[in-house]
Amino acid sequence: MGGGAAVSVQSMCNVHTQDLPAVTAQIRALRAAGCDIVRVAVPDMDAARAVSAVKEAVPDVPLVADIHFDYRLALECAARGIDKIRINPGNIGGADKVAAVAKACAERHVPIRIGVNGGSLEKPLLEKYGHPTAEAIVESAAGHIRLLNDCGFDDICLSLKSSSVPLTVAAYRLAAETFPYPLHLGVTETGTAYNGVVRSAVGIGALLMEGIGDTVRVSLTADPVEEVRAGLAILRAAGLRRGGVRLVSCPTCGRTEIDLISLAHEVEERLQNVKADITVAVMGCVVNGPGEAREADYGVAGGRGCGLLFKKGEIVRRLPENELCSALLELIESEVGR
Repeated sequence: MGGGAAVSVQSMCNVHTQDLPAVTAQIRALRAAGCDIVRVAVPDMDAARAVSAVKEAVPDVPLVADIHFDYRLALECAARGIDKIRINPGNIGGADKVAAVAKACAERHVPIRIGVNGGSLEKPLLEKYGHPTAEAIVESAAGHIRLLNDCGFDDICLSLKSSSVPLTVAAYRLAAETFPYPLHLGVTETGTAYNGVVRSAVGIGALLMEGIGDTVRVSLTADPVEEVRAGLAILRAAGLRRGGVRLVSCPTCGRTEIDLISLAHEVEERLQNVKADITVAVMGCVVNGPGEAREADYGVAGGRGCGLLFKKGEIVRRLPENELCSALLELIESEVGR
């Protein structure tokens, strides 16, 4: 992470870490969806002790332990092979406890992510700034960093999240100017899938387009797999991730002469697991449709109850409307696979 590595996609399990069948099944589902790094909650010692079994079950997935307040949980996770720890040094006790965590992580080459949230800033900072600001969030991060640096530890990643998109963007911009560490991007507590994806795309996307960010998590009140799909979509839209189908479909209008909405949804659903880097156009009328479909690797352009099937700019054949989807999918699957 950082240092020129590709921007990675993260998510977090929403099942108990000590429930081995459930947590491993969810990690595998996240991995299959394209997740690069998975975080698990470690609220108690039972969860911490389960880390070794989870790592053994899914050894190919980098695992992050999410820990708050209790430094002993961090020590246990480090001993059991965790790949990374998310903890705030300022809320785990005195300097001796911070030193113990830093020593355990340094010995095992376990990085630490410091996570600052605009909704849980320290009281002195709220008194100083009056309310959460970008400067307050960055100052909070600096304090946590200092505690680790004082112990000789510098293998650090930062997140500086807020539920406010403008505040999140401002905090990350300031952090990028202030710190040399990799940045974990995310807008926190964004809500359910629709609004959450919109807010995350605006915040994360704006930062990525400015060259800020090394890893992302789209935080949704939804199935974690949806977080991964959204994160990958944001990276693809920003031009930072290739692979997978790029679907181009036109907005409906009075010129649309086929059931474009149903057709586009069906094509998108059935191609979501295709890994090939292709563009597929699903167009609804004869005005812009043929031109857009010709620019895609594969595509269909609707007419009155019928349509044209395209491949690499060439018309393959004319088909009735009810055969467009199956013909398009058969063509793609025959050439690039499922």
